Amino acid sequence: MRNPEWQIRSGLDRTVCCDSAATLRYWIACAVLCLLFIATAAAAAEPARSPTRSAPRNSEAEAATYDRCLKLAKQDPGAGKSLAQAWQERGGAHPADHCAAVALFELKQYKEAAERLEALAQEMTRAPASLRAEVLDQAGQAWLLAGDSVRAYTASGQAVSLQPNDPDLLLDRAEAAASAGYFDKAVADLDHVLKTEPARVDALIYRASANRALGRLDPALADVEKALAQVPKSVPGLLERGNIRRLKGDLEGARQDWERIGRLAPGSRADMAARANLEHLEPGRNAPQAKPRRGS
Repeated sequence: MRNPEWQIRSGLDRTVCCDSAATLRYWIACAVLCLLFIATAAAAAEPARSPTRSAPRNSEAEAATYDRCLKLAKQDPGAGKSLAQAWQERGGAHPADHCAAVALFELKQYKEAAERLEALAQEMTRAPASLRAEVLDQAGQAWLLAGDSVRAYTASGQAVSLQPNDPDLLLDRAEAAASAGYFDKAVADLDHVLKTEPARVDALIYRASANRALGRLDPALADVEKALAQVPKSVPGLLERGNIRRLKGDLEGARQDWERIGRLAPGSRADMAARANLEHLEPGRNAPQAKPRRGS
C-alpha cells in the first residue's frame, strides 16, 4: 500500500490523522445511543403506566444506571464491565449489553467489543433503525481498531444500509473501505457526503487521501487545498498535502507542511509520521511516481 521507505500515511488513518478521533467519534455515538436507549425505554414503558407512575420511575432509574455505567466504562473500564455484568444479571437488557461492549472497547479488547456490538444489533429487532445503525457503526470502528478492516467494512455497510444518507456513517464506511484497500468505494462514499456538505473538512481530507492512493494527485491536491483554506492549521490536512506535494515532486512544499506539523502538534503520531518522512527528504532524491491503485 505504501512505499516501504516512507511513512506517508493516509488521511483516512485516524491513528495518525487525529490521535483520539476514533475514540471521540465512538463516544459521540455513545451519547447518541444513550439518548436513543432512554427514549426507547420510555416509549416501551408508556403502555404500562399506572396512576402511581411507577413505570416511568423505573424507566428513569434504568436511564440513570445506563448513564452511570457508560461514564464508569470510560473512566474505569474494569469497574464499568463489572457494573454492566451485574446489571445484565438483573435484567438490564440491551443498555447493559451495550455498556459491557463499551467497557471492552475501553479495555482495548476491540475484537470482543466488536462481536458483542454485532450480536447486540442482531438482537435489537424492535429498536429504531437509527439505534441499530449506531451500534453497527460502533462495531465497525471496533473491528477497525482490532485490525480487521474487511469486517469493519461489512459492519459499517450494514449501518449505512439502515441509514443510507447519514454522513457520519458514510464517512466511517469510507475509512473502513480505504483500510481494506477499496479506495474507489471510499471515494464514492465521500462523494456522497460532500454533495450534501461540500465544505466538510474531514471528508475533503479523507477523499484527498483516497484519491492519492489511486494516483489521482490533481483532484487530491484540490480537495486538501480546499480543506486547508478553511482550517489552515489542520494537522491531518498538512500531513496529507505534504504527502501529495512530495509525490508531485514539490519537495520543498512537502518539507514546509511536515515541519509545520511539528510546530502545531509536537509529539503527536502525525508529527512522528512527518518526522519520518523528513528524514528521507533529501534534495538529491527523485520523487517516486504515483502508481494508480485499482479499487474493488
